[in-house]
Amino acid sequence: MAQWSDPRVTGTQSSLAGVGTHAGDVAIDAGLRAHMLKVYNYMASGVLLTGIVAMLFAGSAFGQDVMSNGGILRWVIILSPLALILVMNFGLNKLSTPALQACFWGFAGLMGLSMSTIFLVYTGASIATTFFATAAAFAGLSLVGYTTKKDLSGIGTFLIMGLVGLIVASLANIWFQSSTLQWVVSAVGVLIFAGLTVYDTQMIKNTYLQLRNSDSDFIGKAAIMGALNLYLDFINMFQFLLSFMGNRD
Repeated sequence: MAQWSDPRVTGTQSSLAGVGTHAGDVAIDAGLRAHMLKVYNYMASGVLLTGIVAMLFAGSAFGQDVMSNGGILRWVIILSPLALILVMNFGLNKLSTPALQACFWGFAGLMGLSMSTIFLVYTGASIATTFFATAAAFAGLSLVGYTTKKDLSGIGTFLIMGLVGLIVASLANIWFQSSTLQWVVSAVGVLIFAGLTVYDTQMIKNTYLQLRNSDSDFIGKAAIMGALNLYLDFINMFQFLLSFMGNRD
């Protein structure tokens, strides 16, 4: 991703140019704040929808039967969010903004069905405690990503490689059933998604700065995809933390 450089003029340039640049900077700052607010609103609404759907589904007899007894339907529910992620990524240029929004809300709802199992395994109090701990950590990490002047693009590849390794280890542990490996996976998972929260926030900011003069519809799509990335960072960090902080029923 190309780096955006601040076009502020120096004191040796004319005062008229300085005034014009200041006005431009103010406009950019206002636009960036509005864009980031839209991203956070999408992300927070998606998390809220996921939580509501998860609680309602876990509280229903049908949901408890499906998620507890297994079967094909359970795996369909678990894997269906992945299908929507693929649609959103590969269909980004073809989908309209309302269609992309619908995919995002559908994804958040399906994630709620998939995550309903946590309400069947952990106590409500420990889920709530972990959620607020994750929210506090996420807010601080995202603020770092937004405000830091350090270029974080270099750590992106490292984090993605770590994520791939994490997935491989998680799949391997389905067969090994090692509690030690599970603890390591959870600890590394928290660190990786903490790093991705910082990284993704800066990438969302940089993307807006690059696209601010582009078509507003495309910027709207960028906000949705940015929210999706932060949503995934939050949800994954929450689930890994829950393995440490959660008390089982």
